[in-house]
Amino acid sequence: MPGREELPSTLERSSKEAQRTWIKAHDSAVEQYGEGERAHRTAFGALKHTHEKVGDHWERKEGDRKGPSDPRSARPRQQGGRSGEGVDEQASKEHLYDLAKRMGVEGRSRMSKAELLDAVRKENRARTASSRASSGASSRASSGSSSRSSPRSSAGSSSRSSSRSR
Repeated sequence: MPGREELPSTLERSSKEAQRTWIKAHDSAVEQYGEGERAHRTAFGALKHTHEKVGDHWERKEGDRKGPSDPRSARPRQQGGRSGEGVDEQASKEHLYDLAKRMGVEGRSRMSKAELLDAVRKENRARTASSRASSGASSRASSGSSSRSSPRSSAGSSSRSSSRSR
């Protein structure tokens, strides 16, 4: 399926440039590896080289800096590593402070860089969950369907939702 049809919700709320980056990488990965989680991971890896997650969407990195944003993006797939969850770990403390300020993170002035990274990740997760909950409720209301889904439809969507949670 073309990347445009599988665009994760966080990218639907992002710039056209971020969407293009993800779609192009996804479609290329599908040609190389086939459809599935690996294509999604590859597309997010490419996106993380130029963008960072801010709240419930993706923005261009500070100063148009390019490169891996976390240890997992910097290594080959087999070596693993910890994910930065879209937060650019190479960003300056000042940039992280500005992000935390924009998102209303309490106590940011007393935080170290590591604490700011954790606080921004936590706020990103909360905002993404909130956006998904509100868009899911509005799409269910507009389609006239109830909040219950059949066992078949919920089972089929679980693998897609896990790859879209980034």
